[in-house]
Amino acid sequence: MLDFWQNLPLYIDPTIFTIGNFSFRWYSLGYILAFTTIYFFLKHRLQKQSGPKLFTLNQLENILLFSFLGALIGGKLGYIIFYDWQNFTTHPLQLFWPFDNNNTFIGIYGMSFHGGLIGALLSGWLTCKKYKLNFRRITNFIILAFPLGYFWGRLGNFMNNELYGRITESKIGMYFTSSDVKLNTLRHPSQLYEALGEGILLFIILKYFTKKKFWKYNLFPLFLIFYGLIRFIIEFFRQPDTHLGFISLNWLTMGQILCFIMIISGIIILWIKNKNLHTKI
Repeated sequence: MLDFWQNLPLYIDPTIFTIGNFSFRWYSLGYILAFTTIYFFLKHRLQKQSGPKLFTLNQLENILLFSFLGALIGGKLGYIIFYDWQNFTTHPLQLFWPFDNNNTFIGIYGMSFHGGLIGALLSGWLTCKKYKLNFRRITNFIILAFPLGYFWGRLGNFMNNELYGRITESKIGMYFTSSDVKLNTLRHPSQLYEALGEGILLFIILKYFTKKKFWKYNLFPLFLIFYGLIRFIIEFFRQPDTHLGFISLNWLTMGQILCFIMIISGIIILWIKNKNLHTKI
């Protein structure tokens, strides 16, 4: 049983099926499941909402659609800016080219969560502005569903044999196949840590705060704080990007630096909200 667990990634083919030069991968399925899960969860939540609705179902669909497109664009741009700027300046089109050297369709690789979050927020803000909706309240409503979608994205990373963890002697470690991974070396399955931590655990935390009078109206800054905190901790088990390594103090990764900014941003938003609340009183 232990041998099966540790060798599990070796049994997984990242490609589900191939037709001609088109390959459909588990990673792509993860995106589809993420969007579907978020949509049906929010649709159910909207239908159960008592009193005046924040938006119609059609408006929700448009907000999610444009936020998803914004996340894809922002995720790609974020990856370039935060993780691969040097390669982009020398091969600018390569990072956007969805085919490999054999002209097989592989999709757009290299995505940044933090860039995707910024892209989703910006496109969501523009959509809310179009419909004259309260962006803060809409974000507070939608953000609860995000960890559920994120769970599928990290499972997609696991099935894709990417974003693996650091070397470990623990029995929980797994063998991953990659051109830059040493053979016969156990590594933390950090993708699963993130799926459970930034996905399931974060959802449970936010769900708990929906029952609290003050906090249920501040889910977005809570999301920034707790996602940033959980991701910051899990990054200690995740292998730093090969071309970047450690960014600061010889132990901080780019992901941890960006998560630290998220945590501070969430605290500032809560401080401003609490200050304004006391001012009104």
